Amino acid sequence: MKKLKKARMLLALTLCAILSMSLLAGCSGQSGGGDSGGAVEITYSFWGTPEEAESVQAVADRYNSEQSEVKVTVENIPHDTYVDKLNAMATANELPDCGIMSEAGVLQFAEQGLLADIADMYEGAESKPLDSLAFKSDGNTVAYSAANEILILYYNKKMFDEAGVEYPPTAAESAWTWDQFVETAKKLTLDVNGKTASDPAFDSKNIKQYGVMVENLTWQLEVWALSNGGGFYNEDGSAVTIDAPETIEAIQKVADLHLKDNVAPLSAGLTDDGVQRSIIAGTVAMTTNGTWNVGTSLNAWKDEGNEYGVAVLPIMKKAVTINTGGPNVVFSQGENQDAAMKWLKWYSQEDNNWDLIKDGIWMPILEEYYTDETLTHKWVDNPNFPPYDEYKSAVVDYARDYTISTSWYYVNNTNDFNTLLGSVLGEVWTGDKTAEEAITGNVDALKAAYEGNA
Repeated sequence: MKKLKKARMLLALTLCAILSMSLLAGCSGQSGGGDSGGAVEITYSFWGTPEEAESVQAVADRYNSEQSEVKVTVENIPHDTYVDKLNAMATANELPDCGIMSEAGVLQFAEQGLLADIADMYEGAESKPLDSLAFKSDGNTVAYSAANEILILYYNKKMFDEAGVEYPPTAAESAWTWDQFVETAKKLTLDVNGKTASDPAFDSKNIKQYGVMVENLTWQLEVWALSNGGGFYNEDGSAVTIDAPETIEAIQKVADLHLKDNVAPLSAGLTDDGVQRSIIAGTVAMTTNGTWNVGTSLNAWKDEGNEYGVAVLPIMKKAVTINTGGPNVVFSQGENQDAAMKWLKWYSQEDNNWDLIKDGIWMPILEEYYTDETLTHKWVDNPNFPPYDEYKSAVVDYARDYTISTSWYYVNNTNDFNTLLGSVLGEVWTGDKTAEEAITGNVDALKAAYEGNA
């Protein structure tokens, strides 16, 4: 899980750097705000190298030059010491006015009373962020994600065509059942002799192409528990339900894709590079993962002459996906919370992030981009995406109508919980333990991690 956290941190830094450079290109020759005059001065904390902080400051300079009410200064803190530094600043009552945070750290700060309620940040606005992007603590909104990401199904169209198999459904209403998903994966799994996993003569010891790889990073596994009628926690996050029969069954079904169905490679659930290890490597026909992969890896793969498609996830009992997205927060110790909210609202505007959205790395956060067809076309109707109708159905409509917030939006201590759960499930992927044995044997420790006593 340390590798996962590092990979997610690097992705966040990459996104911030790309955003900053894209805006910097449009800011040359501007003064950067000059004397603050009567402006309210606020500080925005950010992790990154000095060069990255310079670029983010250039974005703030653009904001400073476009209005005279608020002046923003960027405070750069190295990402390896970011949380420790913020904790020390909180103890000294010296937190910045606002800043970036990791998803899993938001509610810990909120429950310590360190985050402001920002529910009014979009009051009077024509469009608000999707509800699934709001971090909630005791019913209060304490952060919104700066971008939206959901889990979907990717597939290699050439492999489907060669097997004569119909493409996966793009509409949640017609999503494959889990059994249909497995049977399709068997038709796409080939041994060295060209036999499919549906053939009695299939050689499961010598597979050259797998039908599927379901990403088993711990946080992504939550979607299958929810789809099967279970979950890592109950609906309001007040209790751990990881040992519920529905949750255990869902995790075992994911493991059995490799252990029993012979349609998936062994994956330890430790690295955040599933698309690269499957679709792009040319060894797997389908994989599940986040929408950021369109921009971070699949566009380059497509430019090499390959063709991929997007579809909704299969269902166990109900259609569902989960979302995530790194948040910006307003710290409660500052006296300029209104000014900080104004800055963050501007900083999160789609137009200020357009290069990231256009390239497929980020998705918009405002609801109007999911409901207004003109704005949806502006977002999706470009060569970086699969065909408009396909992407709109499998991603845009899916994100709007079938998303449940990932648990760190409403549950504290998810980082410790997920780290422990990832370790517990290691023996499940190899078949040394069943999901029931692994989870029930460690449920007390998992509940302790949930309570902050890991």
